[in-house]
Amino acid sequence: MNEVVIYHNPRCSKSREALAWLRERGIEPRVVLYMEQGLEVAEVRGLLHKLGIGVRELLRSSESAYRERGLADAALSDASLMRAICEEPRLLQRPLVLCGERGVIARPAERAADVLA
Repeated sequence: MNEVVIYHNPRCSKSREALAWLRERGIEPRVVLYMEQGLEVAEVRGLLHKLGIGVRELLRSSESAYRERGLADAALSDASLMRAICEEPRLLQRPLVLCGERGVIARPAERAADVLA
């Protein structure tokens, strides 16, 4: 099996559930603590490719930073939105589980199974 990676925020209950779900199945993923280490635009672009989604789907619109930065503005470019995620990592949907060239937003945690098959 390819390496399993989880973009994890330990303060998020859904992220903790996904990590526990993986471990219950004997999978010890590489844990990326993106809130601590930050994100680069190229990394966000790679995540979008693996997830097969657009940048708006990767944004947490419920975060105050989303409203404060005016990220609902349809005129904003993908590049602007990716930079916003890098500047405010809490805007990143979580948890993200990756395996090989595939990825999923693991909410609920069982969605991780989609990329492990």
